[in-house]
Amino acid sequence: MPGQYYEQLEVGQIFQHAIRRTVTEMDNVLFSALTHNPAALHIDEEYCRKNTEFGKRIVNSAFTLGLVVGVSVGDTTLGTTVGNLGFEEVRFPSPLFHGDTVRTETEVISRRESASRPNAGIVVFEHRGYNQSDILVARIRRTALMLKQPTA
Repeated sequence: MPGQYYEQLEVGQIFQHAIRRTVTEMDNVLFSALTHNPAALHIDEEYCRKNTEFGKRIVNSAFTLGLVVGVSVGDTTLGTTVGNLGFEEVRFPSPLFHGDTVRTETEVISRRESASRPNAGIVVFEHRGYNQSDILVARIRRTALMLKQPTA
């Protein structure tokens, strides 16, 4: 499996994910349309130029969330997770704009045995997304139910 089993994840372990992604206007507009989010901040350049402190559209934060977590999957949970249990904290300290390139890192914050599933453990990950200037654009704490390594 490309993902990590519960036993392979150590508190303090940091994954620097190789995949980087430049966010396009199409990403933002299509995602906003598909999720029925008509906020002018995401789809109306003229409105943003005249009425926002940014002077241009910002990327939909739900897209940013999905991208930052999604990039982490191959290195951390692909094929080794039962599922997400929740997101405890999601922060966007700086905006993301069309043309920004996102890089992601993931840290294992905590882990514990599952009380109800002997074949799994609970892991808290912190995913951090940075733009091309190394400015933090997203910080997400996610709890996942992770499979333990199969025994022979």
